[in-house]
This record gives sequence, structure tokens and C-alpha cells, in this order.
Amino acid sequence: MYIDMAPFRLLTASVSLLAKSFSVLSCTNTLARFTSVLPAAYVGTVKCLTSQASGPPKRPLNGYMRYVQQQQPVINRHNPEIKSVDIIRKIAQQWRMLSPEEKQPFEEASLRAREQFRDDIQRYQAQLTPAQVQQQSLEKRQRMAKRKAIRKKRELNNLGKPKRPRAPFNIFMSEHFEEAKGSSSPAKMKSLLEDWRNMFSNQKQVYTQLAEDDKIRYKNEMKSWEDHMVEIGREDLIREQTLSSKKKAAAQTATAKKGSRNPNMKKTTAEGQSKATSSSMNSSLAKTVRTTKKT
Repeated sequence: MYIDMAPFRLLTASVSLLAKSFSVLSCTNTLARFTSVLPAAYVGTVKCLTSQASGPPKRPLNGYMRYVQQQQPVINRHNPEIKSVDIIRKIAQQWRMLSPEEKQPFEEASLRAREQFRDDIQRYQAQLTPAQVQQQSLEKRQRMAKRKAIRKKRELNNLGKPKRPRAPFNIFMSEHFEEAKGSSSPAKMKSLLEDWRNMFSNQKQVYTQLAEDDKIRYKNEMKSWEDHMVEIGREDLIREQTLSSKKKAAAQTATAKKGSRNPNMKKTTAEGQSKATSSSMNSSLAKTVRTTKKT
């Protein structure tokens, strides 16, 4: 016998929606005490952390970022043709022109959000297990290492570090990427990889030679770049193998210079050793003669 379950499903959905409404209302009443001091335009949307098991609470925005959130849709609505970068630049200029009194509502909203964040993070950390605390510590170290690597890469780019040499397949891919089959980048790369595998050795030889030339280019550019880093006092950016070879070459040069300053050193040393040997032999001979006479 078939029973229509649509009314029951509708009733269940209504009950669920009603429960969510009560949850949102309770969250809104809780946040009303924190936002009653400021106008509605100055206060950003703050999520109520009723369940924090999924992750830690997010850090609140500072006063400037709250101003950006308020002004960005306004400027975008009045100037739809402006790029996002130009919008942010314009908002930053407006923020610098604001007086301390005009910035105060945004700063106060940020301060209240930070106070709420401290309470939320304490409640979140209190419910964590030791394993979760250890996992979070590991993830934090990984994030810090990633940020450090990004900052170092940006610094090297600003200092003009040469790009690493390309492999033969990378050169082939860069030349034929636009005309490759596929509507997306992964599909194009897959098609090019298949074409590369089906190529003959003599066809690949062209790209192999280009890769060898690129290695020579990288070697020469790196030598000039590392010499420049030494001149500006940034030996910390030089490769270990280059640094050790430079120290070895400097030591050999110092030794050669020291030997060139005293060209007769070896001759003098040899003469001294010869005189010492002759003196010892004469002394031994004299002792032998005296012993023979006594006898």
C-alpha cells in the first residue's frame, strides 16, 4: 500500500525551520548588547558561535577592514566599471582622509569584537582534547613555515633572483599550451603529456638542447646574482655549495699569496735542515774519535 509522505516531510521541514529561527533570534538578542552603541552602518555581521566543534572562531576585523566592508559595495554600485584593485585603493585613500572622530565608530566596533573573540576562543580551547591541541599546534607551525616560505620567495623575487632552468617537457608545454586540446588547464596539460610521450627521440632532442642552454643561462645569471648579494652583504641568500667553494677559493688564494711573499722560504728551510744534519754528524764523529783515543 502506497502512503504519501509529502505532508510528513513538509511538517518535519517546518519544525526544523522553526528551531533554526529560535536559534537565530537568541543569537541576535545576545549580540544586540554589543552593537547597540554604534549605528547599524558601522557594525559588521558577526556570527554567533553556538557550535564551535568544527573549528576555532575567526579573528575579528580591525577598524580599517570594517570600513572597507562598508564602502566597497557602495563604490562598486556607483562605479561598476572600476576594477577591484582601484576600489581598494580609493577606499584606502578615503580612510587616510578621515578624522579620528570619524574613525572612532569603526575602531570601537573592532574593540568590542576582539573582546567577544577572547571569550569565544577561551570557550573553544576549553573543550579541546590533548590530541586536538597537539594537532592545532602542528597546523600552526605548518602555517608559519608556509608564510615564511612565501615571504622569502617574495623577497628573492624583489632582489631579482634568476628563475630556475626549465625541463624539456616544460619548454614543450609552454610552446604548445594555447593550441593544445582541452577546455581547461588540466585537460590541456594531460593532452600535452600524452603528445610528449608519443614523440620520437629526435623530436625531443630539440627541447633537450633548449633545456641545456637554459641551464647554462641559469648558471651564469646565478653567479652574477650571488656576487651581487656578496657585495650588498646578503651572504645568507647564497647557496651552501657556492659559499663553501668561495671560502675554499679564498683560502687557496691566501696560501698562494703567502708563498709568493716568501719565495726563499723553502730554500732557507732546506739549508737549515742540511746544516743541522751536518752538525749532528760532526758531533757524532768527534765523540767516536775521543772514545778511540782513550781506548
